[in-house]
Amino acid sequence: MGDQFLIAALVYVIACLGLVLYLQKQSNKLRAKVDALTVLMKESDRQRDAFKRELNELRSGTIGVGRRVIELEKKLAKQDAKLDEANQQDPQARLYSRAMKMVSLGAGVEELVQECELPKAEAELILRLHRK
Repeated sequence: MGDQFLIAALVYVIACLGLVLYLQKQSNKLRAKVDALTVLMKESDRQRDAFKRELNELRSGTIGVGRRVIELEKKLAKQDAKLDEANQQDPQARLYSRAMKMVSLGAGVEELVQECELPKAEAELILRLHRK
């Protein structure tokens, strides 16, 4: 019975060693996976930070462009107001402005002569200029 006990103990010790070796191997695999995931996380964090910087740069650029567009819209509105004012002050300019609108709507020389009281030569000139 002593030999059987020794054999059973030896089998138990060998089984335990096998189990320990198997667990160490699995532990090493897990460590390798954790290390790989850690590297991936660091790379992901680096890329995220780079994207954040790029996004902030784009936002800054967009804000600058938006401000510039607003400035240009204000200038354009002022120019339109000045042009309207000038057209209202000069009756002759109003007449030519009306003639240009009529030409853009498809009016002919005779209509310009009748409606805007322009000489025929001027009506023809306006029509030619508008068509170019």
